[in-house]
Amino acid sequence: MSHSRNVYLDMKTLEEARAILFSTFKSAGMPASETLPVSDAIGRVLAEAVTARLSSPSFHAAAMDGFAVLAETTFGVSESRPQKLILGQDAFAVNTGHVLPENTDAVIMIEHVHAVGDGLIQIEAPVFPWQNVRRMGEDIVATELLFPQNHKITPYSIGALISGGVLSVKVRKKPHVLIIPTGSELVDCRTTPIESLKPGQVLESNATVLSALVEAWGGRPQRGDMIRDDLKTLTDALQNACEGDADIVLTVGGSSAGSEDFSRAAIQELGEVLVHGVTMMPGKPVIMGVIHNKPVFGIPGYPVSAIVAFEQLAGPLIAMMLGQPEPQRPVATVEPIRKIPSKAGLEEFLRVQLGNVNGRIVAIPLPRGAGCITTLTKADGIIRIPRHSEGIMENEPVQAELLRPLSSINNTVVVVGSHDNTLDVLSDMISARYPGMVLSSSHVGSMGGLMAIRKGVCHIAGSHLLNTEDGSYNLSYIRKFLPDTPVKRVQLVFRDQGLMVASGNPKHIQGIEDLSRKDIRFINRQTGSGTRILLDYRLNQLHMNSEDIAGYDTDEFTHMAVAAAVLSGTADAGLGISAAAGALNLDFIPVVTEQYDLIIPEIFFETENIQRLLNVIRSDMFKEKVNRLGGYHTERTGEVLES
Repeated sequence: MSHSRNVYLDMKTLEEARAILFSTFKSAGMPASETLPVSDAIGRVLAEAVTARLSSPSFHAAAMDGFAVLAETTFGVSESRPQKLILGQDAFAVNTGHVLPENTDAVIMIEHVHAVGDGLIQIEAPVFPWQNVRRMGEDIVATELLFPQNHKITPYSIGALISGGVLSVKVRKKPHVLIIPTGSELVDCRTTPIESLKPGQVLESNATVLSALVEAWGGRPQRGDMIRDDLKTLTDALQNACEGDADIVLTVGGSSAGSEDFSRAAIQELGEVLVHGVTMMPGKPVIMGVIHNKPVFGIPGYPVSAIVAFEQLAGPLIAMMLGQPEPQRPVATVEPIRKIPSKAGLEEFLRVQLGNVNGRIVAIPLPRGAGCITTLTKADGIIRIPRHSEGIMENEPVQAELLRPLSSINNTVVVVGSHDNTLDVLSDMISARYPGMVLSSSHVGSMGGLMAIRKGVCHIAGSHLLNTEDGSYNLSYIRKFLPDTPVKRVQLVFRDQGLMVASGNPKHIQGIEDLSRKDIRFINRQTGSGTRILLDYRLNQLHMNSEDIAGYDTDEFTHMAVAAAVLSGTADAGLGISAAAGALNLDFIPVVTEQYDLIIPEIFFETENIQRLLNVIRSDMFKEKVNRLGGYHTERTGEVLES
């Protein structure tokens, strides 16, 4: 094989190089998945959505040490009218976490009880139903979404998974990255005593650093044997590597223009060189190629160049394979203490030390040598000088990426308002289609959502507020409560609302008119929720008094929590959506088909994340998944309505 010096005739900008990289390997898809015990899955990425198998708690549990009682037997008790209770008959000793005995629904704290004789205690204050009790499903309701696909599992996640009865999860396999150090001058620090180093020999460190970076980005590193500067030896090593099980191959060193830099020739011999040379400093000599449909990088040998090249190209490719966003460093506005010239045509990654001086964050440039690894270990931040710039003036405010401390970019769409099960579907699909984008929903009722928009604390409000005069939804409330806030109203779904009752409908409930029966206990939604407004509207139509409904003043904040209350026997009936009843195998008595809209302030409507969200909502896949839940109608889903 012949070889000549490499010449950078067609360098690419960093943006061009990344575009070539991602477009070339996007179709390769994500790595296969594997199933792991939850306890072994910390730091791994979910390959599919995970839903709870159990409610947590899965039973009504005492929240305090004391005595379990039926609350209604304590009504009327006071200091002037104390009451004695018989242990084992009227009251039952329980400790925190114990199952509540049958026919009890409250716990009297032990410090509020006086022993008055064998088997007798005395109380001087009443308790209300479910006081000092953790009700079934208080934390997690069976079938609810715990985490969407592409969620990275944390130690906190482990607790939620186990509490929800999920003991194993399907996660993406870590991309296997083979690292091949090259260079005749290299010696292995693991086998060569430092004292025996000869002039011209260098302790090989890049493979170890890159292995740690691969792990940090979520990959599985493997360090290959060191290769001397020989084209055939390197070509054979690359051939074996790309025919093996590695997902990505990195050669380290030999990517520049020297007479003994063979990486380009070896890649070109076996496959295709996509890019050789990127207009960035450090890291300019980096090579990107493809052999047997696998990405191969020629990483520069200088330590800082190697790190910058990896973080800008190879690391993001690992993230893409895992369905994860690139980690984003926090930034701050800084002012250089002196003029910093830079070479036009190259984007420079300048390492700086930072300090807060009289309220200003000042930047002190560190040496720029690509071989000075300590310029990274000492750096507090990195200033990226654009390639079209010739430098930065003294005291010119610029942005610096902070290396200490690191934090993730805020990329969350906040939804406040009425709860709906389709939000879980939406959250999962957004995470799958747009890794790193998160949908966070807070359930405070439809009116609470409109108030959140008025206060400027959310991106979207979910609402299904019924105008009892004309039967329309949401429009009159928007005009009344948001007169000075321009918004867009987007149809999410039509959904069936009705009474959720136990399977088989043992109480033979036929409709809302039965809620006033003495043998029926109801579970309500919170004040301000669209469901409660609907109930009050129907009660008014039927000339019913809410005071005649046992449990009218007992409320929950989500449809699933209401369904869980019915499933557990806490209530005989609750008003909610068909999908919630179906999720917990409850019977459903239809009452109305209502309109559920997303209210979006105009200032956010054209933002990328909102447009992404609308793209998902308007997709056939979203509508298909929603319809599978049952009780939904998607004929107008995604339409922008009058507001």
